[in-house]
Amino acid sequence: MDFLRPLTWEDALAAKAARPDALPLQGGTDVMVELNFDQRRPGALLDLTGIRELAEHGTADGRLRIGAGVTYARLVAELGDRLPGLAQASRTVGSPQIRNRGTVGGNLGAASPAGDAHPPLLAGDAEIEVESAERGVRMIPASAFFTGVKRNALEPDELIRAFWTAPATGPQYFSKIGTRNAMVIAVCSFAIALRPGERRARTGVGSAAPTPRRAVAAEEFLSAELDWDGGAPIPPSTAERFGELVKEAADPIDDVRGTAGYREHALAVMARRTLAWAWDEYTTGRKAS
Repeated sequence: MDFLRPLTWEDALAAKAARPDALPLQGGTDVMVELNFDQRRPGALLDLTGIRELAEHGTADGRLRIGAGVTYARLVAELGDRLPGLAQASRTVGSPQIRNRGTVGGNLGAASPAGDAHPPLLAGDAEIEVESAERGVRMIPASAFFTGVKRNALEPDELIRAFWTAPATGPQYFSKIGTRNAMVIAVCSFAIALRPGERRARTGVGSAAPTPRRAVAAEEFLSAELDWDGGAPIPPSTAERFGELVKEAADPIDDVRGTAGYREHALAVMARRTLAWAWDEYTTGRKAS
């Protein structure tokens, strides 16, 4: 196995073009485990940790652009006020050591259905900035990025450079169920984002289908039902129906972490709970203003 360690983005793109079989390495929190257990043996590793620009973030055109090398720990500390849903998900990732190494860019590259960052990115309508030496940059909506179990929309010569998402304009929440309280792969997860100015709700469902996905019918139903102007309490029937629509969006399996039936039930519960938290924050903020 060859080990490639470019120090510039241009060199990284050139290396990936020359060696499409090279496996990108960012935080290494997934890749190194797979190597240790002999689950993957690529022809080369492409270590991107020496490229400084990947660890930067900034604002352009009213959106946040976050480099693929920004760690979970930094995302929580530096961007948590603007991306609360993604920060909540980041806090659930592994241990402090993992959060200091792992990145959202690496999570996207692994494309696991159980990736903790994926539901908030879907709920936030994020876009993934990818690039190749030959064709340049293209933007992939998060909803189109995941193509199968641990498969994504990257071409063999492309690398993830950053992701883009708008700062929160309303409450955002993330919920996750695991077989224990910490350092655990999600049995299932759920994210919600309210956008009062647009009178819209967005969702993300994780670890309950071959790919992370939005619950589009649930979003449309909730967006039409919420009292955006008056902030009236959500009727129990509305919350119940929202949970059912989220459950219907899933396509789970039975595995060692949970049954399909349990995942469906848990998603409905998490949908109702996160909705209650988000709506309470929204109405409390309206009263305070």
